[in-house]
Amino acid sequence: MKICIYCSANADIDPDFFRMTEALGRWAAENAHSIVYGGVNQGLMECVAKAAHEGGAQVVGVIPTLVEKSGRISQQVDVEMLCDNLSDRKQMMQDYADVFIALPGGIGTLDEIFSTVASATIGYHSKKVILYNMKGFWNTLVSLLDDLQGKGFMRKEWRAQIMVANSLEEIAAILNDLT
Repeated sequence: MKICIYCSANADIDPDFFRMTEALGRWAAENAHSIVYGGVNQGLMECVAKAAHEGGAQVVGVIPTLVEKSGRISQQVDVEMLCDNLSDRKQMMQDYADVFIALPGGIGTLDEIFSTVASATIGYHSKKVILYNMKGFWNTLVSLLDDLQGKGFMRKEWRAQIMVANSLEEIAAILNDLT
């Protein structure tokens, strides 16, 4: 599978997130999956790319012009897909990937998650998003989604499109169910 990873490019975060991200990258390589991500050489983005690349997985970076100009392209990228901006990046990742895994991240990660899910909701694709709930990182988002569901602001059960995995083993099981 081509697994798109949405995650933080920040380095000053919980070291456990780096350990778990590295394990995900190694696991992807061991299971012959490709990694698709934003192509940046920082934070969890670099961590997952490095682990996957070193394990022999193909790493695809979808890289906006500003990232390219800033020199922040990871050396772990095997295939560079250049684009003009973040909107193009999200669309290219949605088109290219088979499934999406969201690791801890901020505004950009939330934007990617919700753009992907919104596109699926109205029928552009039927691809799933997995929230990798490292150390409960996504618990407040899950509560928010449950609250929105309970108040009638979602036409469908949100868990039909977004799955929550608390471990790498749960991610593997979800991916096995999707194939």
